[in-house]
Amino acid sequence: MQKTDLLNKLVKAGVVAVIRANDKEKAIKTVDAVIKGGITAIELTFTVPGADEVIATLSKKYKDNDQVVIGAGTVLDASSARLAIISGAQFIVSSSFNEEVAKISNLYCIPYTPGCMTPTEVQTALTYGSELVKIFPGDIMGKASIKDLKGPFPYLNIMPSGGVSLNNMQDWFEAGASVVGVGGNLIKDAENGDFEAVSDMAKKYHQKFLNIMA
Repeated sequence: MQKTDLLNKLVKAGVVAVIRANDKEKAIKTVDAVIKGGITAIELTFTVPGADEVIATLSKKYKDNDQVVIGAGTVLDASSARLAIISGAQFIVSSSFNEEVAKISNLYCIPYTPGCMTPTEVQTALTYGSELVKIFPGDIMGKASIKDLKGPFPYLNIMPSGGVSLNNMQDWFEAGASVVGVGGNLIKDAENGDFEAVSDMAKKYHQKFLNIMA
């Protein structure tokens, strides 16, 4: 039930903010700014220094907010996955499929969303219990890939990541995406410490998603 509930939260959020930063403090401030703007699904990448500590801090900070779901991204091995989960991560995202990461995620009843490019990778991910797969890089795969993949896998839930923008987000959903991952153009102003601008951009993404679903 936990896994299903967490997946439902991701899909309900519509937009997953992919957070990258070069230090813990900036990562936390960026997440706060994104959530303030209305985006409630957070993928904190393991490229952030001390990512597990950031996840622990955020999980504690937002534990009473039923809408917020904190996950870990760029998880490449089972030990990182376990570290993320025991720190509070509620979903795991990888750039590619990893059998051991899938197993550890299943063990803790946590959704695992691996990056896939081919039907073989998608089938392998589904076989190992992934109910949401990431097509990555989205700008290379293209929107038409969703329809192509849903031919042999009609019940597949897909999250494009990489190449999703405010201007083309509706196209991705119309193509059949269940949820989208957005990084660089959402949080770019965090580099300059302008977190208000990050919140404003998050508001635009959140409102656009609400308009698409209306």
